[in-house]
Amino acid sequence: MGKPSDNPADPFKKALAEATKTLADAPDMTVTYTVDPSGQAGDVMRLPQVSRRLTRDEVLLARGTADALALRHRYHDAKVAAHYQPRGEMAQALYEAMEGARCEALGARDMPGTLTNTDAKIAHDAARKGFGQIRNREAAPLSVAAGYLVREMATGRKLPADADNVLGLWRDFIEGQAGGDLESIGDALADQAAFARLARKVIADLGYADQLGDDPDEERNDEADSEDEAEQQEEAGDNQSSDDEQDQDAEASPESSQEQQQDQTQTTVSADDMADDETGDEIDAPEAEAPKEPPPPVISDADPTYTVFTTEFDEEIAAEDLAEPAELERLRAYLDQQLEPLKGAVSRLANKLQRRLQAQQSRSWEFDREEGMLDAGRLARVVANPTTPLSFKIEKDTEFRDTVVTLLLDNSGSMRGRPISIAAICADVLARTLERCSVKVEVLGFTTRAWKGGQNRERWLAEGRPQQPGRLNDLRHIIYKRADAPMRRTRANLGLMMKEGLLKENIDGEALEWAHRRILARPEARKILMVISDGAPVDDSTLSVNPAIFLEKHLRDVIAMIEKRRAVELIAIGIGHDVTRYYQHAVTITDAEQLAGAMTEQLASLFDSDPRARARVLGIKKAI
Repeated sequence: MGKPSDNPADPFKKALAEATKTLADAPDMTVTYTVDPSGQAGDVMRLPQVSRRLTRDEVLLARGTADALALRHRYHDAKVAAHYQPRGEMAQALYEAMEGARCEALGARDMPGTLTNTDAKIAHDAARKGFGQIRNREAAPLSVAAGYLVREMATGRKLPADADNVLGLWRDFIEGQAGGDLESIGDALADQAAFARLARKVIADLGYADQLGDDPDEERNDEADSEDEAEQQEEAGDNQSSDDEQDQDAEASPESSQEQQQDQTQTTVSADDMADDETGDEIDAPEAEAPKEPPPPVISDADPTYTVFTTEFDEEIAAEDLAEPAELERLRAYLDQQLEPLKGAVSRLANKLQRRLQAQQSRSWEFDREEGMLDAGRLARVVANPTTPLSFKIEKDTEFRDTVVTLLLDNSGSMRGRPISIAAICADVLARTLERCSVKVEVLGFTTRAWKGGQNRERWLAEGRPQQPGRLNDLRHIIYKRADAPMRRTRANLGLMMKEGLLKENIDGEALEWAHRRILARPEARKILMVISDGAPVDDSTLSVNPAIFLEKHLRDVIAMIEKRRAVELIAIGIGHDVTRYYQHAVTITDAEQLAGAMTEQLASLFDSDPRARARVLGIKKAI
């Protein structure tokens, strides 16, 4: 027998894992507990970490997350969902939110106890995203509100306070536009296809009919008719062909058959000769030396074996191209309003950083040089004694002159709410602070264009689902501020992070490599890359058809490449999740409110002239 565990949380974890597998009707499923975002990839389910303290909030969150994921696994058919899935981003978000609510409501019919658990998960997520502080409809996600309303109508259970605040802002609009269709939700819960058709009607009622795409049921009928016609034509063709062959066999003699074969051979040779003549030099080329197909392109310098199904739908786009100027200004005003209480603290930290930088930026000189600028302070010696040689001085270079800093912000859905707001305002303040100290700053963001695959996945499905397709989503890399652009001209761009529907999945490895390539192309002598993220790379579409560590391995490979080459100084800040297991120089904060201080201290440490002080902040035990 193995040694019994001394962790008091282990019995709870084991019991929850077994209950989750039973609820999901998946006895072979693997249940893990991790600080990374919860979710499911293949047969592996990730639940929130439970500490030794086994606090009430940890237990409720773990149980609620487990029930929500298990019910989706039990009642959700990915093929049916893909068949009816809309094309547009907002329509997809509404469709996914309503489908998630359907699975939870359907489970609650048979197992009412799951409602209490999923309530705890909803309350935790709503509080983490700051839903209780939202006061206007524009800041409240419509898709989330629609999912909440479906759940409330299907279960008759009131939502937690923060979630109910978001629903309250949109309730009148949703019920006014789609109330008639929503009344039949209860009858469609058990039939996913019927519910999907109902969800598409609701999406159209809410004003997003243009994002639905073609009616999938009509396409299915057209395909069925086409298949029937094709089968009839094929049968008729086969009968006709067999009749013709019989007639020809009966009439043809051996001599005529031989002559026909000779004629066909001559015709083939002539055609081949003509083709050879057209190709010129290829006439005499032996078959063994035929040109080979070009090797597949290398997607990643860090890992040449890293694969992507297609890069056709990826985009690198400026923030101003994702929204109209008026909308950017409105979003920026909302961002400023949300973070008004935090601005004072962030500004004080920025001023502290500026004083530290400017203290090092003060001019210092090396004296008694044989060439350089004439040292006027020592001219008196020359006047007193003309034989004394002239003295020159040269200015010392400060450590952070000719420097560029890139801030790479995680724009994934898990950052929604307070974390992304604070990340945006900190990027703004620090960019302006560094700009005043003659340090150029680039602000980048990364996410995906769609949830669960987008056009990349659609093409993969159309090509017959090849095995191990690699990354299976459409990347969206956003340029909020270029290094050479002044902050005053790009200030409004950071408001884009408040745009509904922007934040989706996060594929950190490719984003980090993209930011690394951009900063390497800069002419500055010193290059610093700071990553702000809240966990490991997660993309459900990719992880569902590739090994579970596919994206995480690539991220580790990219980090190892950057840290080994040392052309760029790489540091990372993790919000609520431990990123020190990925990055050599990293810090993890437990609350988004600490982000401003962490960013300021990390940047200040990089410009510190004392290597021991720099080592303390970066977590190096011994300065080199």
